[in-house]
Amino acid sequence: MTVPSPLDPDRIPAHVAIVMDGNGRWARQRKKPRLYGHKIGADSVREVVEMSREIGIRFLTLYAFSSENWSRPKQEVSGLMNILKSYLVSELGRMENNGIRLNCVGDASRLPNAVRETLFKSMQRTAGNDRLVLNLALSYGARDEICRAVAMIAAACMNKDLQPDRIDHRCISDHLYTAGQPDPDLLIRTGGEQRLSNFLLWQASYAEIYFTDTMWPDFRREAYLQALLDFQHRERRFGKTGDQVKETDA
Repeated sequence: MTVPSPLDPDRIPAHVAIVMDGNGRWARQRKKPRLYGHKIGADSVREVVEMSREIGIRFLTLYAFSSENWSRPKQEVSGLMNILKSYLVSELGRMENNGIRLNCVGDASRLPNAVRETLFKSMQRTAGNDRLVLNLALSYGARDEICRAVAMIAAACMNKDLQPDRIDHRCISDHLYTAGQPDPDLLIRTGGEQRLSNFLLWQASYAEIYFTDTMWPDFRREAYLQALLDFQHRERRFGKTGDQVKETDA
């Protein structure tokens, strides 16, 4: 693990989630097609993934394609799927060599067959890796995820496999796409917008949120470092007072 100064190696977040926003606007500012911004944004993905692995972040969730994004023009959706497939193909070797395990968060059944097959192949090939779990949120919507969890829990209750009085926070978390993973410590949104956009609504309940005007194609190692430094200067109280937190840390 290599932690660049001035990051505190004892305060590295276990799980970082990122809304990768601003690709289309970045391209328009340069009088380029929107898909050009997404192609350049893939380079930012590569740098952020690599830096996360280097500094010891264990889980990284990237909001790559939302359930609402299916309503975009067909040509743009098709282009995004092609970029996704190309990324998976080009990065498989790097993930295998660097201990990165790929995981899908979302309704993969809606992805085109060729993309889904490439995705599952990458997941299978990296299943034994344990340095970093890379969650790609694909065809993902938090409200859909919660409805899915509720339906699974209701079915378990109907089958007498679960008693209703045993339903608690842990039970619900265990039925989400991120089951078995810690909740995000830090949620970053690039591109200047300040909303969650139906992303990890349950899991992000106590995440520190960092908004930046930097568009995703420009969000590289230095911008990521600034977000992590901001996180490390925050006091995470989880409902306690500041004095209680200081006593716990002492």
